[in-house]
Amino acid sequence: MARLKMIEYQFASTVKNAYLKEIIDLYRYASWWSEECDDTELVLKIINGSHCFLLAIRNDHVIGMGRAISDRAHDAYIQDLTVHPEWRHRGIGHEIVNRLLDRLKRDEIRWIGLIAGRNTKTFYSPMGFDIMDNSTPMLLKNKS
Repeated sequence: MARLKMIEYQFASTVKNAYLKEIIDLYRYASWWSEECDDTELVLKIINGSHCFLLAIRNDHVIGMGRAISDRAHDAYIQDLTVHPEWRHRGIGHEIVNRLLDRLKRDEIRWIGLIAGRNTKTFYSPMGFDIMDNSTPMLLKNKS
């Protein structure tokens, strides 16, 4: 019987083509992208435009991801944190956040924020995140 590999965490600068579809699937599982979106070029732009993009990989399959966007001088936001539904509640999301935080701190980023989904305070609070009083996340509406 083949032994299953442990989970590997890799910061992506280049990504295997096989991983691109799995990253797209993670965006879909999180309901951030529609089923019609299958744009591997967009994924590559997202990875290349991020301060850092972290993958959780098991048995050569992407099972989780997260990234940070930043001005590379002072501020950063963690976003696109998600874990494949079959692998949730096993500490993978916490490990992704902790590794992103470590990387940002090593890069001397001092202000780290995120916009969290509803009912995720209990996930993020143990890692030091708290609700920003007097703040409201906003999104530009499509005015076409």
